[in-house]
Amino acid sequence: MLYLEQLQTFGSRTRDPRKWAASVAYFALIPSEGVELVAGPRVESVQWWPIDEAMSLHLAFDHNAILAAALDRVRAKVEYTSLAVSLLPETFTLPELQRIHEIVLGRVRDKSAFRTRMLAADILEPTGETRASGKRRAVVYRRKPQAEHVIFPRMFYA
Repeated sequence: MLYLEQLQTFGSRTRDPRKWAASVAYFALIPSEGVELVAGPRVESVQWWPIDEAMSLHLAFDHNAILAAALDRVRAKVEYTSLAVSLLPETFTLPELQRIHEIVLGRVRDKSAFRTRMLAADILEPTGETRASGKRRAVVYRRKPQAEHVIFPRMFYA
């Protein structure tokens, strides 16, 4: 599933030392599989970066601030919505969904609270399959066909 959202409009005369500049920034959540990165005419190379490494790069102009704003937005949305489901393939296990949350947020989630919250949201349905997951087999889920992004009534802490 693809997800696209307008992040923010950035503009000032100090963004680019050559002139006043304005940019409308968007962020998209897409699977990296099957995406071919192609350098443009004024770009040496392109590549995927783990977010913790990308945050330490020295990007042009105010692009580090734009990247930080995008990461803050994605982290916030993962806290209070079901957005993380968009980061997984069509079928997945709850441990895989929890791992996505932990990667995006940079911290561990309580397994029991996480499972309760995800299943109570009523956006997932079991496929009838199981998959190896650690010492056990995990139930395989998919997003319900008509399920939209859910906004949770409160944030989780743990």
